[in-house]
Amino acid sequence: MPKSKRDKKISLTRTTKKGPTLKKQLVEEIQKCIESYARAFVFSVQNMRNNKLKDVREEWKQSRFFFGKNKVMAIALGTTKEKEVQPNIHKLANTLHGQCGLLFTNKDKEEVLSWFENFSEQDFARSGCKVKRTITLPAGPMEQFVHSMEPQLRQLGLPTALKKGVVTLTKEYTVCKEGDILNPEQARILKYLGEQMADFKMTVRAFWSNDGSFVKVAPDLDASDVPLPSDDDDLEDEN
Repeated sequence: MPKSKRDKKISLTRTTKKGPTLKKQLVEEIQKCIESYARAFVFSVQNMRNNKLKDVREEWKQSRFFFGKNKVMAIALGTTKEKEVQPNIHKLANTLHGQCGLLFTNKDKEEVLSWFENFSEQDFARSGCKVKRTITLPAGPMEQFVHSMEPQLRQLGLPTALKKGVVTLTKEYTVCKEGDILNPEQARILKYLGEQMADFKMTVRAFWSNDGSFVKVAPDLDASDVPLPSDDDDLEDEN
């Protein structure tokens, strides 16, 4: 009987770890941008949405965005005055905490700050988000839903029934209250209702210019007391 191909043994020693390589590539790309662009901005992100970020990248296609491990991006800039790749840029590295990114651009700082200050895109809130406003549904027909959705709505906790083929709320129902933290069922209901409670927003924390100037724009609310890593340590594979 022929030997099955599925019985073929593969030596795991032949696999290569891409972690250090990808980290070093990120460091190299960031350091190229430091030489190529006049300014670098660190910004925090609220309610990250990849589809909306894609639109932002398209709008800023003459500039360069980076999202990676904060420690690796900090290493690329230089974590101390002795290790910084340009004067004072280590100060920018120390603002890389929490969910944030780097923007390299040649646009004027006033134009960049104005754009970020005015940019905000609404989206559906996810589980874990804080409720902005109370949503209460009155009893009665819910004609926006087709009859086949009634079991799904009932499973999510809505007191629904089919009456003459129409999804009907049998009694008044409060989906969520202002200040509450959304659970998965509430988030799904709000999405079905078309209620958007999340704001995708990017806020500038600080920026550096190639003349050596550094400006802190917003408080670093996510900063921790944990020291930044040494350059060599964080470029190794994590166990």
